[in-house]
Amino acid sequence: MKMPEPDQAVLGRRGDIVRDLMAIVPGEGVIADQREMKPYESDGLTAYAQVPMIVVLPETTAQVAEVLSYCHANGIKVVPRGSGTSLSGGALPLADGVLLGLGKFNRILDIDYANRTVTAQPGVTNLGITHAVQENGFYYAPDPSSQIACSIGGNVAENSGGVHCLKYGLTTNNLLGCELVLMSGEIVRLGGKAMDADGYDLLGLVTGSEGLLGIVTEVTVRILPKPATAKAMLLGFHSVEEAGALVGDIIAAGVIPAGLEMMDSPAIRAAEAFVGVGYPVDCAALLIVELDGPEAECDELVDLIRIMAAARGVTFERVSQSEAERQAFWAGRKAAFPAVGRIAPDYFCMDGTIPRGKLPQVLGRISELGTQYGLGVANVFHAGDGNLHPLILYDADIPGDLEKAEAFGADILKLCVAVGGVLTGEHGVGVEKRDLMGEMFDETDLACQQRVKCAFDPGLLLNPGKVFPVLHRCAELGRVHVHRGKLAFPDLPRF
Repeated sequence: MKMPEPDQAVLGRRGDIVRDLMAIVPGEGVIADQREMKPYESDGLTAYAQVPMIVVLPETTAQVAEVLSYCHANGIKVVPRGSGTSLSGGALPLADGVLLGLGKFNRILDIDYANRTVTAQPGVTNLGITHAVQENGFYYAPDPSSQIACSIGGNVAENSGGVHCLKYGLTTNNLLGCELVLMSGEIVRLGGKAMDADGYDLLGLVTGSEGLLGIVTEVTVRILPKPATAKAMLLGFHSVEEAGALVGDIIAAGVIPAGLEMMDSPAIRAAEAFVGVGYPVDCAALLIVELDGPEAECDELVDLIRIMAAARGVTFERVSQSEAERQAFWAGRKAAFPAVGRIAPDYFCMDGTIPRGKLPQVLGRISELGTQYGLGVANVFHAGDGNLHPLILYDADIPGDLEKAEAFGADILKLCVAVGGVLTGEHGVGVEKRDLMGEMFDETDLACQQRVKCAFDPGLLLNPGKVFPVLHRCAELGRVHVHRGKLAFPDLPRF
């Protein structure tokens, strides 16, 4: 993984830049000491690290706009950062860039039960939104495993999902509006509380754009009433092939569970040792199936899935008998990542998506690749929508282990594309998958995507080095621009 060479001219002006930014964000809003900037050197993808040139921590949208306007005028790169839980290196700093942290944007601004919406600043945690409305029987549906820490602004940047995204959708399906500051300092509002907006779907464009188009300073999401009943099932199998086959059976039967997750043997054992919720450690694969809705419907679907599971050779079955037990079932799954961290010094958490019917084939091939590279792998994934999260185990202190893990991960992602899937389901491209974009897109595809980048950020100053394996100058792609929040592509080909 290689990042752009630092701009020495910018580094030479560092003292002046620090002084100017302190005037914009006074007090403790600017961090310039190397030791104090160390905590910002990486995000959740800790294999790659770089101390930023300067860290800026604004508190208001006006400050964000002024910082971006200043950096735009002075040719200074900016990397936005939320809570730093990204697993693709999306918030990896630049040696010649400003890291703009949004941790101080941590307030919920509006709760509107009549319209079932919450408006929050981007630093509010995912789980914080549910906590704000749960006393009135509502919750926010997308629930990444890191929901206790990840920020809602970061969720927008990566289009995050979670264990309940099968039925209730990703961030993009639950986002209604946002406030966005462009690299020029212009503030744009997209969407609102209504379900639909006229004109271009700029909100859809920004969701999942990984901080390359603008910095989100306000988010409006929809909230849902808590289901009347929710029951979770633990189903154990002798093989991942049997568990994978049941996943296909459930969806083919027209049942859309609220959550449908799978863990293989190493992940099961690690999670059970970490949390102790009663997972069957002698099983090769474990499915967690959650049904929600009216109680009679849940009971009927539980019985139906029991029949289908028996036909696939289920060896362990347990149905939650209380809300506390249901939460315990999920606690093990959501703790799987830190749990695996106890059995290996380091791991890569991959993120690729495949057609559900390819699960047995792909899991078998991942096992073969593990043997080929001599590295362990624990599989935890959103089985219902085919979003895989293989955890590649390695030791960064062993020479060559990191490189083997990178190559292993690249082969997994190439495999996902080869069977009809995609490079990422919810973690984003960042730097981790950047150099694999050519596996999915040809030069024309990438050029069209970069035209969108140029429309928002013609100077290529916002989070450069991410997503695109080669970042062309905008003049090479044709002139495009943003005018009052609307895109113009005068040089795009006509069809």
